[in-house]
Amino acid sequence: MRIELATEPGDPARPNEDYAAVMLPASGQGGSLILLDGVTPPAGDVGCLHSVPWFTARLGGALGELSVSRRDMTLPEVLAAAITRTADAHRRTCDLSHPRTPQATVVLVRWDAEQVEHLVLSDSALLVAGPDGRVTPVLDERLTGLPPRIGELRAAVRALPLGSAERVAAGRVYGAAVEALRNAEDGFFTAAADPSAAARAVTGTSPRTAVSAVAALTDGVGRWVEVFRQGDWTDCFELLRKDGPQRLVDRVRELERADPTGTTHPRGKRHDDAAVVYAEL
Repeated sequence: MRIELATEPGDPARPNEDYAAVMLPASGQGGSLILLDGVTPPAGDVGCLHSVPWFTARLGGALGELSVSRRDMTLPEVLAAAITRTADAHRRTCDLSHPRTPQATVVLVRWDAEQVEHLVLSDSALLVAGPDGRVTPVLDERLTGLPPRIGELRAAVRALPLGSAERVAAGRVYGAAVEALRNAEDGFFTAAADPSAAARAVTGTSPRTAVSAVAALTDGVGRWVEVFRQGDWTDCFELLRKDGPQRLVDRVRELERADPTGTTHPRGKRHDDAAVVYAEL
């Protein structure tokens, strides 16, 4: 089995809000992969005493333990239990109903000798490769299906220079519009404090013989495909297979530095936290 992962912050002066782990039980019976992308809140009150890295570490740790110790639970049940466990850790000190309470996107994969299960919630990506080399992206596409006004507001922000006062002001308007759709029926869902969000995840199961390898990427790495258009998901997977996760992260950083103002490739941040896990089963 080959397992590699890489992660680094978008800004070395700020903590990395991504989380990546692989769990391989001592029994040798299967394993699990966990990838989280913490949601950076706007400046101001978030109703919580804890940081996003605190939240992703807690949630990621719970997902790792439950995914391998409770094989009787489905992945949505594992995620719901992990959300509840994490919420209980700060329920008495923090306002978990606050819309900016710490939260994260989720990719969770679990395998044994018979099958490979997967779960994707929000905009991190999972790539599943078969023995024939065909790569299937598993994506939660609700963020791409938001009302047209959201796309218009995003385009207005990205048309302005990075770091400008005008862009900051436009970004606040866009951020508030997106926030109103977070964990809402007509919007999209993340793992925060409500365990019912787990039932909204994209899930599936494949025979173990139909899966040769998987890769999970936060959107800071998915930029290689979705922002910089260097290739499709199959090309991205092939780069991972050949050169490994760190090379993919390095390549994204090179592309970001080549377009520091986002003029050619508009994006919300010049650099974003990046995490990727690659596992050959």
